[in-house]
Amino acid sequence: MDLKDYIRDIPDFPEPGILFRDITPLLANPQAFDHAVAQLATRCSDAAFDAVVAVESRGFIFGAPLARELGKPLVPVRKPGKLPADTHSVEYDLEYGSNVLEIHSDGITPGQRVLIVDDLLAIGGTLSAASHLVEACGGEVVLLAVVIELLFLDGRSRLEGRELVSLIQY
Repeated sequence: MDLKDYIRDIPDFPEPGILFRDITPLLANPQAFDHAVAQLATRCSDAAFDAVVAVESRGFIFGAPLARELGKPLVPVRKPGKLPADTHSVEYDLEYGSNVLEIHSDGITPGQRVLIVDDLLAIGGTLSAASHLVEACGGEVVLLAVVIELLFLDGRSRLEGRELVSLIQY
């Protein structure tokens, strides 16, 4: 199954000049969604990790079933003010602005090895920020996984040599 067949291009979203890769057709097709999660599970299963960290919000869509499939705990990374306990936070740049992410201070225990999941790698800001949050908790990022990687934006260069799995590349 070619997952690119289930990605829709939306020009000028969320602002002029951005070509948005829309995953909603993939999510609307149960077989394509199942295939994407299965491919992530297959490609990530050899890495030795203790928990799956999923980045709000589209990372939750893939991170939750992946954690369940692999029998690992799920730790959310969220936008500010959404987590009820003490948090670590980090500000980061997007390709069209900036944002802040948070993780519960006790979400990852010291020494825990982590897989971070998101839907897309663009310039690398979100995955880099999530990695720094894991490390602020004392964890170790062993693998990053995304459904879509935008190669022309060279997001891998911001990920400090971390190993990355991507299912679709543009």
